[in-house]
Amino acid sequence: MRRTVFFISDSTGITAETIGNSMLAQFDGVQFDTHRLPFIDNAQKAEAASLRIKTKYAQDGHRPIVVNTMTSRALCDIVAGSGALMLDVFAPFIEPLEAELGAKQSGAVNRSHGLVDFERYEARIEATNYALAHDDGLDVDYNQSDVVLVGVSRSGKTPTCLYMALHYGVCAANYPLTDDDLDKLELPVRLRPYRSRLFGLTIDPVRLAQIREQRRPGSRYATLKQCRWELEQADRLMRRENIPFLNTTHTSIEEISSKIFEYLGIERHMY
Repeated sequence: MRRTVFFISDSTGITAETIGNSMLAQFDGVQFDTHRLPFIDNAQKAEAASLRIKTKYAQDGHRPIVVNTMTSRALCDIVAGSGALMLDVFAPFIEPLEAELGAKQSGAVNRSHGLVDFERYEARIEATNYALAHDDGLDVDYNQSDVVLVGVSRSGKTPTCLYMALHYGVCAANYPLTDDDLDKLELPVRLRPYRSRLFGLTIDPVRLAQIREQRRPGSRYATLKQCRWELEQADRLMRRENIPFLNTTHTSIEEISSKIFEYLGIERHMY
């Protein structure tokens, strides 16, 4: 079975898509064709979106599903005229909140991901710049770091650091364990002052070999033997030095980050 899903928002559509995909993931036997329609913030755009949904309905013969985070009731009604199944993410919460707060919703569009707090935005930019500057040991001044990820090359350190920086404003650096580090089985000297900020990432050796083969085909660096040796040594090193670590093979970046925050006691809000 295949069904068409539209994520519609008066802003970026990130919230609608995130929540929508979480709901759709609960249905194993259905394949979904998804489309994101962001910035539907006036009647003309809503009419165009409604027409697109109606057209898809006519083509497929199945009612499309709309995951909607538009705050304007008028715009929601226009899209609902398409005949789609409307799943309004905010609707169940607005009335109870209005009653609790004794205030009416503003109905203003583009609030969820709009640039309304310049200080927090600057924090994200600075954290991202920090992550890039301290990627793969390019810069080893970790005084400003909130966390330093350690692990063998291609174990997921860089994307995790960038995710934490972009979404939480966390200053995350990463240090790749080299063959020299792994031979010695000692924590590198440059990392010792920051032991409380260290967190290790590991990965299945077969998966690591696949990733490395794409990066450097036919190299010793990508052989399964080399990957196994590095990971075994890294495991010994992190256990010997009492560095907490996590296997990233079947774990999303979001989950990795959450577990790092929980273990190290980092409390940040997603932007």
